[in-house]
Amino acid sequence: MNLDWHRLSKVADNLSIVNDLVEGFAVESLQTQSAFGQKWQQLAEAESNDREEGWKSFQLDWFLSLYGFATEDALVGYLHELSEAPSVLDAGCGKGYKAAWLGSLCPKSDVLGVDFSNSVKAAAQRYQRHVNVSFMQADIAALPIVDDAIDLILCDQVLHHTVDPLNTLNEFFRILRPGGRLLTYVYRKKALPRELLDEHFRAAVHGLTEEQIWDVARGMTELGKLLSEHDVELDFPDIQPLGIKGGPQSLQRFLYWNFFKCFWNHDFGYAASLSTNYDWYSPSIAFRYSMEEFLAMIASAGFDVEFLHQEEACFSGRFVKTKT
Repeated sequence: MNLDWHRLSKVADNLSIVNDLVEGFAVESLQTQSAFGQKWQQLAEAESNDREEGWKSFQLDWFLSLYGFATEDALVGYLHELSEAPSVLDAGCGKGYKAAWLGSLCPKSDVLGVDFSNSVKAAAQRYQRHVNVSFMQADIAALPIVDDAIDLILCDQVLHHTVDPLNTLNEFFRILRPGGRLLTYVYRKKALPRELLDEHFRAAVHGLTEEQIWDVARGMTELGKLLSEHDVELDFPDIQPLGIKGGPQSLQRFLYWNFFKCFWNHDFGYAASLSTNYDWYSPSIAFRYSMEEFLAMIASAGFDVEFLHQEEACFSGRFVKTKT
């Protein structure tokens, strides 16, 4: 992978840091960096719990579904179709487990995990025995990578947290080789009350201390747990002008999708559920899109659609850098 070493300091065999990483960044971007650093630290402290490993396993299985792969073997075949020894960028790698997973699935690949937060330092230490995987602390919208250098970029659940997602996509287009692939995911717009409340809650949270923000996440987690454990199913009305979907459903589901996020999943356990709620309320930057808005942004950056997936929470897909 061709890197601009003038901008980098190599602090370990598998870890580099962009020298001017935080210069000129807006307060919102730095706050988002801090929020995700806190999130990954929270998960790291809990990852000995078997249910946290279940959360990780779910994320990897969900990844295959999000990007149209029936099995891990199908993903490996896809990587080998791109190149015998593909160069892979995990943009916004967090704790690095997906970068390490891809490196293990395809031993001839060269995988680079990049994140703006300090999580990459722990990732580099944890996965130092993965000889084909390295990490970098950098801004994924301004990467020290030469043009046309990467075969595949994964930006999973991260693009919507960047200051200017279209600018980030333009950067991905620059460093992908012609015919290279981008796998990415963005939040989907919800019902109007949920959108308004999310914005109001997020703005209010940013006036709180870090511990108070965790208190908000804990409260939402406990509310989600309570509603899930003592739930009833009702036949709710559709309110189409507001995007509210009715029909028979649980009270927890109706409130969650239409009014406010209070995530709980018993199989994942408390720490992962808490992290999910913290992830939603704490970052300053969290764009949401309609399908039309998402595809327009993808096209504006020069990508063609290869595969498209949608769920109530998100849009995801595989996109090709056009050769012309």
